[in-house]
Amino acid sequence: MTNRSIFWKIAYLAIAGGVFMIDQASKAWAVRTLRSGDIVTVISGFLNFAYAENTGVAFSMFDDHGSTGRWGLSAVAIVAAVLVLFYFWRTPRSDDRMLGSLALLLAGIVGNVTDRLRLGFVVDFIDVQFGDWHYPTFNVADMAICVGAVLLLIDVFLTKNAETRPVGSVPEAE
Repeated sequence: MTNRSIFWKIAYLAIAGGVFMIDQASKAWAVRTLRSGDIVTVISGFLNFAYAENTGVAFSMFDDHGSTGRWGLSAVAIVAAVLVLFYFWRTPRSDDRMLGSLALLLAGIVGNVTDRLRLGFVVDFIDVQFGDWHYPTFNVADMAICVGAVLLLIDVFLTKNAETRPVGSVPEAE
């Protein structure tokens, strides 16, 4: 690996660190401002900030397992973060979409596991609704994980299509 490749990978990790800091700062704001039950309406009927404690995983699944769930979910998240970091270092410097997606995944995983280890739950506060439809409350780390996962899926499918058929070729009729 060249010095230039290492520099760019460290830059991606710095971006991941920035997303992590934004996540932690926004959660600290939510704890200070919203924990008392206050709701901040950002866009009436669509976006609110409302404090929630999530002891489970996405959409509060597995939230009734107490201390065992806390430590079990933390262990799974730590293993996931290590695997993402391992794959990140093995990804070629030229694959920006993959590096970006892995950096976002890492930032989100570390942001949520930090809450879980420190507090015993993940702080959620972004509340989206549209009419009768209400999306589960989430946070910046959750957004980073979702965007990273979507970019990862796009990369996997684009790479798969590019590898199975040369650029500019027309599929053969069977």
